[in-house]
Amino acid sequence: MSVEGAADTREATAAGSPPSPAGALPADEVVEMYRRMVRIRLFEQAASKLYADTEVPGFVHLSIGQEATAVGACWHLRDDDAITSTHRGHGHCLAKGLDMTEMFAELMGREGGTCSGRGGSMHIADPRLGILGANGIVGAGLPIITGAGTAAQIRGNGGVAVGFFGDGAVAQGMFHESVNLAAVWDLPVVFFCENNHYSEFSREEDQTRAGLALRAVGYGVRYESVDGNDVVAVAELMQRLVGELRAGAGPVIVEADTYRWHGHYEGDPIRYREAEELAAWKLRDPLVVARARLADLGVDAEVADGIDREVEAEVRAAIDAARRSPFPDPADLLDFVWVESDDTPEQVPEKGEVFKTMDAVREALTYELENDPTVFVAGIDVGRGGNVFGLTRGLADRFPGRVRDTPISETAIVGGAVGAAMAGMRPVVEVMYMDFIGVCLDALMNQAAKLRFMTGGKASLPLVVRTQFGAGRSSGSQHSQSLEALLAHIPGLTVVMPSDPVETYGLLRSAIRSPNPVVFVENRLQYGMKAPRPNADHLIPLGKARIVRPGRDVTVVTWSRMLQEVLAAATEVAAEGIEVEVVDLRTIAPFDRATVLESLRRTRRLVIAHEAVMDFGVGAEIAALAANEGFWHLDAPVVRVAPQAMPAPYSPALEKAWLPDRGVIADALRRLMEVGTR
Repeated sequence: MSVEGAADTREATAAGSPPSPAGALPADEVVEMYRRMVRIRLFEQAASKLYADTEVPGFVHLSIGQEATAVGACWHLRDDDAITSTHRGHGHCLAKGLDMTEMFAELMGREGGTCSGRGGSMHIADPRLGILGANGIVGAGLPIITGAGTAAQIRGNGGVAVGFFGDGAVAQGMFHESVNLAAVWDLPVVFFCENNHYSEFSREEDQTRAGLALRAVGYGVRYESVDGNDVVAVAELMQRLVGELRAGAGPVIVEADTYRWHGHYEGDPIRYREAEELAAWKLRDPLVVARARLADLGVDAEVADGIDREVEAEVRAAIDAARRSPFPDPADLLDFVWVESDDTPEQVPEKGEVFKTMDAVREALTYELENDPTVFVAGIDVGRGGNVFGLTRGLADRFPGRVRDTPISETAIVGGAVGAAMAGMRPVVEVMYMDFIGVCLDALMNQAAKLRFMTGGKASLPLVVRTQFGAGRSSGSQHSQSLEALLAHIPGLTVVMPSDPVETYGLLRSAIRSPNPVVFVENRLQYGMKAPRPNADHLIPLGKARIVRPGRDVTVVTWSRMLQEVLAAATEVAAEGIEVEVVDLRTIAPFDRATVLESLRRTRRLVIAHEAVMDFGVGAEIAALAANEGFWHLDAPVVRVAPQAMPAPYSPALEKAWLPDRGVIADALRRLMEVGTR
């Protein structure tokens, strides 16, 4: 094993442009910088060979040639400062202090890996060291780093957040939303671009017509450029910027000019660039530049040679140790998907004066903001405007800095919640309409839902995304959708849909306290619904359905506002001698299978009623449960009552025909009772 590209320092330095004059950093620091760069270089070379030898499965993206940016950018960071990385993130992790042996084990998919073999090359993370994760989605670390910057700002501890990204990520909407939000909030964030001049297979000039310097002006943030192959230049720039950010300065974009020697991925034939281009960049090898820096500081070349030998031995030992780690036990397959809910019994609420669902939302948020300093609320118009429905009115004045207005940037809002949660906060963010979930689906589907699993449980994701829906008032096809099936199909997300004011209060407080990411879906047609106010400490456990009305003839499973229609239908058919048992599911995912099956065992008939369209919905999952595990209890086919699979109509006449009501449900109950006998 040898240090690729740095074998003949004198020849390479003579052929390339000379390094800039030695800066103010002392020799011992530059020596250590060189050691860390060699560690990255040899780690990456070894990873390449291990991949070629099939010891590393999956994809591998290497950062050979970019060592100086990683080491220089992280040099002045504390353990509690945060970084996010890219799919090419091994160097960042090593520069921030991650254990090499554990990283090799992670690449090999071993239990002793950084993430217990659950993340692999593209998803290494350890929030305990401020490493909030490499990421397989281009640009996805940028919303997360804004969240980490928000956490540091709220704590006021001088923390700094650095988000690494490549030049290709600039084309992502996530880049725009993140930089803009950081600028609006004056967050202590460095957006650090490692410009290696290629976006996968495409040249930089084919991807954008405006450079980062121009973009920075548009966002109203500072811009700095640096020679990304000179670790001392990078470290000196970051020393100044980190100091400024710790003192309260706002965000900055740094563009480091560098180059990756290998292809986009290991195995890439690299047909998109000329060999002469790579050869020219190798003359500015970051290790060669660093050796020249050491020579200027009077450090003998033997010191660097000795480091090369020491790190070679370190890498060999780390690989041997990683190989001794076992593979994960298949019996542990489901580990780290969720934090299991506790067995706190449900409380019987004391009944106070009448309040509304909208009051329940505000009072639940107020309680948690008052009692937990890690809780904050953010979203479009939730601060000064108090939410489009007035749900958060007055909270911004009462909790300054912890109830925040955001730009219209759902990806930055939800992605920021992910980063803030990983940094130890409990964010409650709002997506104004459930229909807008698609705009920020990556932050939910690939980040919030998966990061605990992919980090082997190291990442904590206690966050709530509040949103609302509701058909029946001619809101049209883009403001009426009930999309819980889409969310429930994403393992790792908890999805909650309350049905009345008391449920809203108790479930929202439990959602905020949950260690899992929760999507909390309110129905806007119920914001004015009234009920007796529960006691202030009222909590409802997540994942537990409730029997709202007992009965012996047929079970109806439902949730959210449809519960009121089901109860009305049950009252109507009770006059005809049909006793309906009504189950309010409450938590859609993970749902309470035991309560549904137990009710089915008693009644032997099942109806499922929901506001979402029928096809491929949550109702189909419950029907499958009845067919698979409750088959011998069934005396009749399972019946689903739901809208037809089509966009929500706008015209009141069409919407009424499309959306089932209590009359449709009552007719379904009557028909079902005519089928079969006990």
